[in-house]
Amino acid sequence: MLARIVRWEGGNPEDVKKTAAEIRQQADEAGGPPPGVPATEFMLLHDANGNAMALTFFENEADYAEGDATLSSMDPPGGGMGQRVGVDKYEVAARFEA
Repeated sequence: MLARIVRWEGGNPEDVKKTAAEIRQQADEAGGPPPGVPATEFMLLHDANGNAMALTFFENEADYAEGDATLSSMDPPGGGMGQRVGVDKYEVAARFEA
């Protein structure tokens, strides 16, 4: 399993919250991620300073490549996330729910 981690900095905290709400609404309406993003899971984290991190999980390299290409061509809705400062690829070494 692979994870795509994207980081944003310098957003307005209230705008980041609004963008997160829009992303949740779009996913609810679509029944999951957008077309071209064969993700198994998605998480969006943000802090009180307007920084955010999106974690998108993919089952294999092919799914990651497709999702990365699609997501790289997109911007978050609303434009309130601040500056994208990093996109990194990780192998998931351990995963569990408590």
